[in-house]
Amino acid sequence: MSEDRINVADDEREQTPSQAEDAGKRRESDDNRGRKEETGGNAGDADQEKKPSFIRRHPFGLVLAIIAIIALIIIGYIVWLIYFHPYESTDDAFVDARSFSVAAKVSGYVAEVPVTDNQHIKAGDVILKIDPRDYQIALDQAQGQAQAAQASIENADAQIAVAGASVEQARAQQNSATAALQYAQDEADRQQQLVKSGAGSLQTTQQAVSTLHQDQANLAQTQASVTSALKNEAAVKTQKSSAIASLTQAQAQVEEAQQNLKYTTIVAAQPGRVVRLTGAKGQYLDAGQAIAMFVPDDVWITANFKETQLTDMRPGQLVNLTIDAYPDHKLTGKIDSIQPGSGTAFSLLPAENATGNYVKVTQRVPVKIVVDHWPSDVAIGPGMSVVPTVTVRPRN
Repeated sequence: MSEDRINVADDEREQTPSQAEDAGKRRESDDNRGRKEETGGNAGDADQEKKPSFIRRHPFGLVLAIIAIIALIIIGYIVWLIYFHPYESTDDAFVDARSFSVAAKVSGYVAEVPVTDNQHIKAGDVILKIDPRDYQIALDQAQGQAQAAQASIENADAQIAVAGASVEQARAQQNSATAALQYAQDEADRQQQLVKSGAGSLQTTQQAVSTLHQDQANLAQTQASVTSALKNEAAVKTQKSSAIASLTQAQAQVEEAQQNLKYTTIVAAQPGRVVRLTGAKGQYLDAGQAIAMFVPDDVWITANFKETQLTDMRPGQLVNLTIDAYPDHKLTGKIDSIQPGSGTAFSLLPAENATGNYVKVTQRVPVKIVVDHWPSDVAIGPGMSVVPTVTVRPRN
């Protein structure tokens, strides 16, 4: 410091009077500024030492903030406990039904289609009619064959009755021939005894023996007649059995013709809707050709929940439903059943976890949900998206 002052003094001696005066003023100004800075620094340090902390300056605000945070945590827990914890929900849910195709049982030309696309029909309503004339003719022919077979049976019954009478007549003749033979045998024996005793004639004895031979032949003939009558009776009975078989076959043909005639009218087996109708009047249909799809009124919801959501899920639990297409319609239902296995286990190509690198994936399990009351003012069908919310835990 002394050296600097000496140098400054030397510089002042070398300077002119005006320059020395300016230098003095600058030096005085620098000294004043330095003293102010020193004074201000000391005052700032004193203020910092005297100023209290934020916690001491705002104790009540800190307490209120802590209370507010705790209240928010409690409120959040209560909201979670009431509005989230009791429920399980998924957006992987759809309306489901056992839809099937309606097909013609017999072939022919379409005569009438009294329904249209997406029309709701009741059980027994006509969907389509096929021209029945060919099948009516086939029914008439089958009925004629059945009547002919019935007539054959009646004719066979009559022949059996005649054959039975012939058998009785032949047996009566046989009995008569047997009695005549017995008399001829006795007479021949008596005449032979008389000849031996000398009381009878040889001619009378020969006549008695001849009569015996004739009666023996007559008995043999009557026995043959009985046998022939019995065989004729058996043949007629066989003809009756054949006629009965023909009648059974004809009756089966009649029933088949009646069924084919009935199949020309396709009716609904249950209430539902006709969709994707392809049958048209005048169109030729082959047997088995599909004419429409049918969606029954018996529909439900299949919700594919994650397996981790099934912990407390049981059949009979309440379900609140929202249909994506109709968000204003709030529906209620209940769980009907839970599939005993994941969806992939029953797929066409189930997963094979025993091969390759295994990566665990949360599986989804189909859950069947039945709805209490479907809305009647809107169309609801398979494939429509639904959001079910199941109450799986008590709300308390």
